[in-house]
Amino acid sequence: MFAFHGHGGTMQHAYLGRKFEELWADAIYIYPQGLPTPGQITDKEGKKNGWLIDTNEQNRDLIFFDTLLAHLKKEYQVDKDKIFATGHSNGGSFTYLLWATRGDIFKAFAPTGAAAFKTLHLMKPKPFFHLVGEKDPLVKPTWQKLTYQALLKKNKCEAVGKKINEFATLYPSSNGNNSIIYNYPGGHEYPQEANQVIIDFFKSF
Repeated sequence: MFAFHGHGGTMQHAYLGRKFEELWADAIYIYPQGLPTPGQITDKEGKKNGWLIDTNEQNRDLIFFDTLLAHLKKEYQVDKDKIFATGHSNGGSFTYLLWATRGDIFKAFAPTGAAAFKTLHLMKPKPFFHLVGEKDPLVKPTWQKLTYQALLKKNKCEAVGKKINEFATLYPSSNGNNSIIYNYPGGHEYPQEANQVIIDFFKSF
């Protein structure tokens, strides 16, 4: 399971904020570290760590991912049918980029606080979890809603979902790509209680 930090974040910050291994001890967790990258919304100078989200195959971060995954498959017992990715904000956008450019590698995705527009047409149906803060001041909820509604339609999900808890709704899919939308009354910050829902979602496969 890959977990990508947001713009200005670090691998340590992502690890301390998730600690997924406490919820699912049998998985292998990878928290990669991004390099200084110009942000889409903030840090136009590119002084902070982040992920490039263009589809160009020369994208250094896609090359890094390919190299990292090849190393993991060589050194560890990786279940090739159960590879997952999650990420927050810029890390969530990179998660969507992986869906668009490396989708066949993954079983499911869980981007949070992110949106995707230019790459939607490249994404094949896949199970996904999307988390959106209703008051997100950076990645507008409207942008995120347009993203996940397009993907729910692509996955042939039912129009009316089934509540899992106060914030999470499961949308069953006619083609096996069940998806979850986690809509909470917060901003751009990541709510820790979502960790369990993401892990339960991934474990269901």
